[in-house]
Amino acid sequence: MDNIHTDSANMTKPASASPQKLLVCAIAYDGLCTFEFGIAVELFALPRPEFENWYRFATVKAEPGPIRALGGITLDADENLDLLADASLIIVPGWRGADTPVPEALCAALRAAYRRGARVASICSGVFVLAAAGLLNGKRATTHWRYTDTLAARYPDVEVDPDVLFVEADRVYTSAGSAAGLDLGLHIIRQDYGAQAAASVARRLVLPAQRDGGQRQFVPRPEPKARAGSSLAALQDRIRGAIDENWPIERMANVAATSARTLARRFHEEVGTTPLNWLKVERVSRAAELLENGSIPLSDVWDVGGFGSAETFRREFRKTMGVPPVRYRERLGSPSKSAIAEAERRSSPTCRPTTCRPPATVRQL
Repeated sequence: MDNIHTDSANMTKPASASPQKLLVCAIAYDGLCTFEFGIAVELFALPRPEFENWYRFATVKAEPGPIRALGGITLDADENLDLLADASLIIVPGWRGADTPVPEALCAALRAAYRRGARVASICSGVFVLAAAGLLNGKRATTHWRYTDTLAARYPDVEVDPDVLFVEADRVYTSAGSAAGLDLGLHIIRQDYGAQAAASVARRLVLPAQRDGGQRQFVPRPEPKARAGSSLAALQDRIRGAIDENWPIERMANVAATSARTLARRFHEEVGTTPLNWLKVERVSRAAELLENGSIPLSDVWDVGGFGSAETFRREFRKTMGVPPVRYRERLGSPSKSAIAEAERRSSPTCRPTTCRPPATVRQL
């Protein structure tokens, strides 16, 4: 599989063949990240009668006391850290702050569970808990792009990959910001129960069945330092409106009524990159929009984006996005009517309405 970032030599196959349901434990803490916790609940706790042998789920308190979550709610859970000894998968759904110390009791419980053979996963800032526990030493990991520099600075023994959606390294899973936790969870479900089960869960979530772990977190489009009143704004808008045309540095300078050297200096001051690098990212951004829309043939995207050739288009797109254009369209593009019809024909009517009973009591403050 292209660009899936796993350390396959050290992968341990989950005991999915066992008749006993796999236990998934989500760590709850004061200051809980509600969305990230909700991802774990939706993927692993929601009853799924269409499957004979789904997961068991438990919420495990990281420490005594109330668990207050974002949005003005509190959460009660009866379980404690001792339950991690029986877990197949432990999920840390975010953390309350990169600067906030992690309780040693939680770190010790995670280390013990990992030594026993459990898999440990983090969503977004939850990576700081795994790093504090020493579970990422010598391993590749990722997190939300806002935290990658902080993670690398505080834990130099961790090989931080700032671009990818998720990383698997010897039973330790880390994902990028928030929604990437869904991609990681589907990846784990695919490992445990197969591609058909993962596709069924994704269908209920109205998500693509799979996004490669190596796909870029976002298109790194340079942000202008001072857009308002920028001397480059008119030039940038004109280029975007004619992105399919050839834009050498000389033409840019002529439109901006300045010299090539002065133009380069202005781009460096206002955008933080060179004119041609900015143009490359704009072309890739436009191509990504066209691929997601799905209304234009793939063979025409490179021409509309102004790449000059199909080979240049494939090279620049993959360099920026981390996946080739055809795979990007497969994962994020709008499916055709025929593809939707075929998917509906082949899928069984197994998505029955159910009532999701949360494993913990949630009450509004």
